[in-house]
Amino acid sequence: MTKLPLIVGLGGINAAGRTSGFHSYKRMVSDVLTDDEMKTTWQDLARRMGLVTDAEPVNEEIIEAIKAGTLVRRVETFDPDNVLYQYKATLNVETNTESNDQITFTLRKSKLPNVIPDNWTVDLQGSKAKVTVNGSLDALLEDRVTFPVSSGGNIPTGFDPGKMYNSRFHPRGLKLTVYGASDALNSLGIDWSEVLTHIKPDEVSVYAGSGLAQIDDQSIAGMLAAPLTGGRVSTKMMALSFAEMPADFINGYVINSIGTTGTNMGACATFLYNLRQGMHDIQQGKSKIAIVGNAEAPVLTEIMEGFRVMGALAEDEQLKALDNSDEVNNRRACRPFSSNAGFTMAESAQFAVLMDDELALKLGVNIYGSVADVFINADANKKSISAPGVGNYVTVAKATALAKAILGEDGVKQTFVQAHGTGTPQNRVTESHILNEVAKTFDIDNWAVTAIKSYVGHSMSVAAGDQLMASLGVWQYGWVPGITTIDHIADDVHQSNLNILTEHAFAGQRGEDYKAVILNAKGFGGNNATGLVLSPSQTLSMLQSKYGADVITAYHEKNVAIQANSLENDQQTCLGNEKIRYKFGENVMDETSVSMTQDEIRLSEFEQAIPLAMTNPYSDYS
Repeated sequence: MTKLPLIVGLGGINAAGRTSGFHSYKRMVSDVLTDDEMKTTWQDLARRMGLVTDAEPVNEEIIEAIKAGTLVRRVETFDPDNVLYQYKATLNVETNTESNDQITFTLRKSKLPNVIPDNWTVDLQGSKAKVTVNGSLDALLEDRVTFPVSSGGNIPTGFDPGKMYNSRFHPRGLKLTVYGASDALNSLGIDWSEVLTHIKPDEVSVYAGSGLAQIDDQSIAGMLAAPLTGGRVSTKMMALSFAEMPADFINGYVINSIGTTGTNMGACATFLYNLRQGMHDIQQGKSKIAIVGNAEAPVLTEIMEGFRVMGALAEDEQLKALDNSDEVNNRRACRPFSSNAGFTMAESAQFAVLMDDELALKLGVNIYGSVADVFINADANKKSISAPGVGNYVTVAKATALAKAILGEDGVKQTFVQAHGTGTPQNRVTESHILNEVAKTFDIDNWAVTAIKSYVGHSMSVAAGDQLMASLGVWQYGWVPGITTIDHIADDVHQSNLNILTEHAFAGQRGEDYKAVILNAKGFGGNNATGLVLSPSQTLSMLQSKYGADVITAYHEKNVAIQANSLENDQQTCLGNEKIRYKFGENVMDETSVSMTQDEIRLSEFEQAIPLAMTNPYSDYS
């Protein structure tokens, strides 16, 4: 019998704030929530951003500063008006000078090139060298330029997750990883060490990575640039650059895991690829727990320039033209399904903890929803590797068909869509056509569609993680975030059977109007993925059908204490008393920690043994 993978923990950080406690979601819909509902979120963001101390109340002035320093806004990881740029140049002496076509300069002897050019004459003077160049000199001239794109989705202003643990030499993406994974574990309401006593050591899966790998000065960028900038390649740069390093960090420094690990990459659909891997492990009984997610930190000039020259990013001049203004509106840079110019680069880390349904009921952990399935299909032959294709029709149709199979003819209409919604002219046409055609096919007349990249930007591999976390918030506070950065739907958008939300939409108490959400992701190269996630109430209804009312009643009784612990953890975090799990060099095992027989293998740091006894899975072939 197939297991139902339950979502029992969530954590991370994006431009809207911290994920656990639904604070990033609440920031998106802050204008429709009550002051009481927003109180902890403003407190949490104020602490993250360094705007208050423990004792300071959050007043209106601080709230305005929080609003200015969250969501899509002017880039903060670099100064768009002062970007370093170097030009190749050949320097020549004017022939009418007395220098006889010679250029002379002095530098430290240690900075002399190993191979002295033929037209150089070097006079060593102690630790210095006087160089005379006969003729021309090839040089790089440093300049400062204005970057054409000034909009981005940085994490909240002033927040550096690396300051919360010993993060020396860690790339930014790995700092986000440690923070996001810790946040997810803190949301469980039960200590991780307690969870481990209920499972075998190898019954944990971790699927996490970065679609663009680790790419800042502490990793690939620094390593590749060092020979050209006079820098030095460190021993950590190569090791920390691998795309699966977030999973490695979680295993080695956060949860002490010996279970299944890796990352399954699919460009902008990568989060759903990893979600599918974790889901399968639980459904097939290979793991009882799966931590899935991604971390990405691509708001860098080098990366953004690569996308910009493809025509993919919303440039300042284009945004000005859309608004017929002399000023760029960074807040409205991403405009899904409207008149738009391109997507907005963002950084984020998002992690979900999935659990075997039987174990979850036994422990009494919080149930935020469940993963019914994730469908992945390629685009077949293409004219352009970056162009959209037919695969996404297949994935969306499959997810919708499964929703109908689980929820019924009427139930499939009680779903909403988290669109990929990048904010590019091409996406608004192609994705709207896919969603509209599927809606027609399944007799859905007014399918609610939103796109939260309008709030947090496009975090590449993490994008569907941002979508998932915002969707889970709907079933806590009852509002579907609308696309509030747009004032109209573009004429070429297909919407006869869609309700593209331009305002927040009330979905009933705790989102009771919707039984499921469809998460859609479209990645470069034809990496299409669509996931179906069921609501908490739908999930509990299905669990009761399977296990019976008595089991669910017992679950709710156990969950009282778990909920209280989760709430206490969240309240302490809002006040700045946050637990970051980073255990470097602790509980390390070596060859002396392992003992085995033909039936089992034991590791010194784990209570339970790993069974080795196997039955022949291919006995029917014998």
